[in-house]
Amino acid sequence: MYEVELKVEADHARVRSALASADATPVDHVRQVDTYYDAPHREFAETDEALRLREETTLDDDGQPLERTTKMTYKGPLVEQASKTREEFETAVGDGDAAAGILDGLGFEPAATVSKERERFDLDGYTVTLDQVDEVGSFVEVEREGAESEIEQLRTGAQSLLGRLGLDPSAQIRTSYLGLLLAEDTQE
Repeated sequence: MYEVELKVEADHARVRSALASADATPVDHVRQVDTYYDAPHREFAETDEALRLREETTLDDDGQPLERTTKMTYKGPLVEQASKTREEFETAVGDGDAAAGILDGLGFEPAATVSKERERFDLDGYTVTLDQVDEVGSFVEVEREGAESEIEQLRTGAQSLLGRLGLDPSAQIRTSYLGLLLAEDTQE
């Protein structure tokens, strides 16, 4: 499967209003802490890949923690220039500390950590995510998974949906939150 994703910087209050007007369905509200790893056998920054261990905490309506899960994700290189489309493999991990220990034992080293709060909505089969990324800013992502043969159709649908939410699809940011955080660190 491929994840077709478009991301833009945005004012969340305005987007929440547009989501309510479009009858979007709230999905969840979570806090994510993503630890990205460097591989001992190749440079992921050069190959445009990523290996991530994500700790996700589901939050209640008051922002209090409810449940914590951990997932491991591999993201392949971008497969097209018009969106952030890439092959992705993800699996649940029963013990995040043990998974980190396995990666460490194999020579993978933590490269950076990205923390964010996310509110996810379902609209027309797409996931619309309002992200507040620590040290980086406020963003909206529109994404959907599909087969390789559906990439163009899904990208066009995501662009249309961004427009319906009052956002400019041409303002798309193709840099990952990790890349944005690292660029922010080098400017300081």
